[in-house]
Amino acid sequence: MDRSTLSPVVALLLAICSLSPTSLADAVHCDLQPVDNEVTYITNQAPKGCVAQVPNATVEVHILFLEFSRALSQLDLTVQMSKQNGTRAREVLLVLDLDQMVHLRLQAPGIPLQLAYNHQHVIIDMPQGVSTVPLPQGVSAVPLTASRSQVLTWAGSKGAITSVAELNDPKNILLRLDPAPRSPSSCSLQPNMDMGHRLEWWPHTEGLVRGCGLEGVAGHKEAHILRVLPGSEARPRTVTVEVKLSCTSGDPDAVLILQGPPYVSWLIDANHNMKIRATGNYSIKIFPGKSFREEHLVLPDTPQGLLEEAQRLNASKVASFVEVPLASAISLQASSCGGLQTSPTPVQTTPLKETCNEGLLMSLLQPNCSDDTMTLELKKNLMWSLKCDISSLTFLDPRCQAEDRGDQLVLHSTYSSCGMKVTESVVNNEVVVSLRSSSSLQRKAVQCIDMKSLSFQLGLYLTPQFLQASNAIELGQQGFVQVSMSPPTPEIMPKLDSCQLDLKPEADTVELIQNQAAKGSCVSLLDASPHGVMRFSFLLRGHMLPTPKAGTLSCTVAMRLGTSSLVRRTVSMRLNIVSPDMPGKTLVLPAVLGITFGAFLIGALLTAALWYIYSHTRPPSKREPVVAVAAPASSESSSTNHSIGSTQSTPCSTSSMA
Repeated sequence: MDRSTLSPVVALLLAICSLSPTSLADAVHCDLQPVDNEVTYITNQAPKGCVAQVPNATVEVHILFLEFSRALSQLDLTVQMSKQNGTRAREVLLVLDLDQMVHLRLQAPGIPLQLAYNHQHVIIDMPQGVSTVPLPQGVSAVPLTASRSQVLTWAGSKGAITSVAELNDPKNILLRLDPAPRSPSSCSLQPNMDMGHRLEWWPHTEGLVRGCGLEGVAGHKEAHILRVLPGSEARPRTVTVEVKLSCTSGDPDAVLILQGPPYVSWLIDANHNMKIRATGNYSIKIFPGKSFREEHLVLPDTPQGLLEEAQRLNASKVASFVEVPLASAISLQASSCGGLQTSPTPVQTTPLKETCNEGLLMSLLQPNCSDDTMTLELKKNLMWSLKCDISSLTFLDPRCQAEDRGDQLVLHSTYSSCGMKVTESVVNNEVVVSLRSSSSLQRKAVQCIDMKSLSFQLGLYLTPQFLQASNAIELGQQGFVQVSMSPPTPEIMPKLDSCQLDLKPEADTVELIQNQAAKGSCVSLLDASPHGVMRFSFLLRGHMLPTPKAGTLSCTVAMRLGTSSLVRRTVSMRLNIVSPDMPGKTLVLPAVLGITFGAFLIGALLTAALWYIYSHTRPPSKREPVVAVAAPASSESSSTNHSIGSTQSTPCSTSSMA
């Protein structure tokens, strides 16, 4: 073939190559921008995390490192645990480390949960049965990496770390505490961690949906593209996809493109008919039991390639483009309606006007209570992050206005002014907020505990009837402790936060109660009396060297009203410690009663034994003096008594109560 013949052939080949997908990609111009469509999804993928199985742990620790894009967010956190058949409930410590302020709504039904968090970053209505543990001092003042390292070290000293997860912008978290039998015995953080059954979470997704117009394509067909990224574990799973389009009449001219890893299948629930292009198998909810698959279909796994696919399917607009991590459920709500439009309209790229989040704003108004003053502080940066413009902040008495102190508004008053009402040791008032964007006033009831009107009594008793108080206890003896508050107030339910017995300098301090829970098997929390008196019992260790002669018993009581800050008060008493072998010791009443009863019992047994021996050994015609057999019987009885005494021990007689 000569050169003149080759030239047209080469030109034809170049023309064909110009129609290749690479050239088509260059021709596709689609500037993806945020649109007002909404997407939500549920996932168990964490940017970093770990799960462990520690079967013998008495305290299991779960840690959540949470980062937020806003100065103030709302978080729903649910902790679940399946019923434990006959086994002792495990203690659970949940550690929250946050970088921004959060209004936390916590649910942990029936779980003995301890919650550790930074009180400056969390606003919470504490549910019943949940106790709090302060994070170590200074954690929030160091860089993020160092802070997390400190939290991990501190949490590891409290128990066995069972799970750790780092999450970005969570809106809702479900943490399950059931065993994970196939997990390793220790927790080592891994990137892109599949948390499995342990954790599911819903992130904030504002701005996640993008869209654009495809140039050069006529018509009104729109494409909705969902791309699911691969997870860390390639195991079969089904992703439920819900698509709701705002079409009031007829079905839209639309196509749904679902691209994901090959091990993903799809369950589609749509409120309108549309063309479907999906990798792998898919089924439609209205046709249960039927599965569909497009053989030889391979969708591109890049954003640009998926835009090309939409253009190839003659879509003139990408109404929704979403990329999410491997999820169990995805819900897409779109305001456009495809082919029912009469002419192409530009995609909405400006966010909707945000209004003041009044609920979160009012949650920031938490009273801090002192002995005679109620104070509320509202930081301006948090107020502005909620798009709220406040014109006034007052108590029920409008003359009591908040002070502007530069970076915050401060509202405070003594318990005797600004419309305060004191009823049964509870101080009540109302905060009234006026917003420039609303003609209606926002109101919130606030309360404090009038601590000056309350007194607390601590008593030690040596019998479970709590009849006669004592200031002395013997080593190896059981003590019964009662803490009462007067006057009793129905709205205030005090809790025993902690108790300890300080035996220094002869012995260490013995922890009896920590975080409203008994510390060890030698301590038992008893039912409160009908008047709400708090009670518990403990068994004092029987052998200590050197032997303490005195100690200080102290208990801290925690109280909280619905909207007030937590208040604690500590009450103490001095105790004399009596050693069993102390010469000239004063016997306490139970010891005296025990000795008296023992002597009576031994005397009765001895008399019976003597009479039995006498009646069965004397000759019929001759009486023998009773004293002839008195000595052996007495010796035998004394030996028996000594044996009983030598076996008196308890599980706590050789170990501390902790």
